[in-house]
Amino acid sequence: MFDHKSETRSSKRAQPPRDLVSELLLGMRLNGVHYKRIQMTPPFGIGFGAVEGRAQFHFVARGPVFLRTVGGVMQKLDTHDAMLLPRGGQHELLSALDLPSRDIVTYESIPLCKTVGAITACKGETCPSKDALIFSGCMEFDLGGMHPLVGLMPEVMHVGTLLGRQPEILPMLEAMQRETCMQRAGYAGILARLADVVSASIVRGWVECGCGDATGWVDALRDPRLSRVIAALHRDPGRDWTVAELAAEMGSSRSVFAERFLEVTGMTPVRYLTELRMQLAAQWIGREKMPIESVAHRLGYGSQAAFSRAFKRVIGRSPGAVRAATL
Repeated sequence: MFDHKSETRSSKRAQPPRDLVSELLLGMRLNGVHYKRIQMTPPFGIGFGAVEGRAQFHFVARGPVFLRTVGGVMQKLDTHDAMLLPRGGQHELLSALDLPSRDIVTYESIPLCKTVGAITACKGETCPSKDALIFSGCMEFDLGGMHPLVGLMPEVMHVGTLLGRQPEILPMLEAMQRETCMQRAGYAGILARLADVVSASIVRGWVECGCGDATGWVDALRDPRLSRVIAALHRDPGRDWTVAELAAEMGSSRSVFAERFLEVTGMTPVRYLTELRMQLAAQWIGREKMPIESVAHRLGYGSQAAFSRAFKRVIGRSPGAVRAATL
């Protein structure tokens, strides 16, 4: 759980250099696939299933609502609360913690615009002001070269932990509350864009706080000398890097560098660079629709065949299959 205590502990740990944070976050893509405006009269329980490779965002425009996850997180969410589940996962939103839930896909959804639908399950005899109002989004979450961070993130990342450090988020939450409740012209599209921005701000805040209690790969970001190497690789992934050049970036001998890099990241520099390249390639080919030949050249491969072999070995699918899946 990403909470105030974990943020306080992380502030005592070494934080990644700001320029490295900026370099890594350049590859972040967090875009909503579909959203729901949900209005429910208590008692209710809504279940959300796991969708591989997708994050889940929730904003409570009128609460309270309770979150319950299969990982054991149970938390009360009040009005203006927002959260991101970076790996999605099965979870429930409930009007009380002792209630069962019903899968959200079984509710009728009325389209509001291309990506936003409305679910309304209200009792006519009750006052509408007693209904819970929630705006939820299933999101495509791609960190490009920062991909290892996804597995290290908390199950639930709560916006409340960031308001002290990022007060600019509060007006966005207030705007989301107004748009959800007032339903002005075009509100669905505006809500979707605000949800994307708030979610990205939650991720950025976690990285800037030193990535909480995460260890392993993150330790490379906290090491001032290794972080220079990581930043160089992310800045120029297509360069024909040698171990000697990377050791020079760190300011050490080749043997000391190679040993330290493997110890902290769990992989050799060559493997790290290859995986970084393929994660970027998957993003460029899939979402940005770049020609495969251009991607291979941009990442330093002399032939498309060599690039395709490396891509399939790391990603598990051919570049063409990734391209076809996004058409």
